[in-house]
Amino acid sequence: MQNLEQVKRSWYMFFFQHGLADLVVSANNFAFIDMLWRDWSPGYDASVDLEFVRKSLADPKNLQAALGYYRAALGDGYRDPQLSELQNQMGSGVPTQPLLYLHGTDCGCIGTDVFESAKSMAPANVKFELIAAAGHFLQLEQPEKVNKLICEFLTS
Repeated sequence: MQNLEQVKRSWYMFFFQHGLADLVVSANNFAFIDMLWRDWSPGYDASVDLEFVRKSLADPKNLQAALGYYRAALGDGYRDPQLSELQNQMGSGVPTQPLLYLHGTDCGCIGTDVFESAKSMAPANVKFELIAAAGHFLQLEQPEKVNKLICEFLTS
């Protein structure tokens, strides 16, 4: 990562690599998750959504799977040998099919500078949409706008 501001926003990914995250994330009725959602989607009342998140993550296997996503994304953990050819192909090029990238203007997790950088480098098959008044969970915060853009994209 060359963008220091994004590295700072992505601190949680590095924290999740450590086993201590399993304890911290679940402590105090998942207050850590509440903090992330507040930071990532400022101004959005996620109280109802977070109840579902807490219930799901209360099962230790679900918490392990959720943290495992981040551990696999950054780490060099177990790779299934039967999937090695597919895994090598997945990281070996720019997709050529049409893609839609939606990003919230208020996202505290991935900055709009990352959106703009991706937009400046992407091929013509990628359509970029910046959603006003939306944070990281834009499909929850602006469902009508997001659904409209997805439907338009799928029918174009």
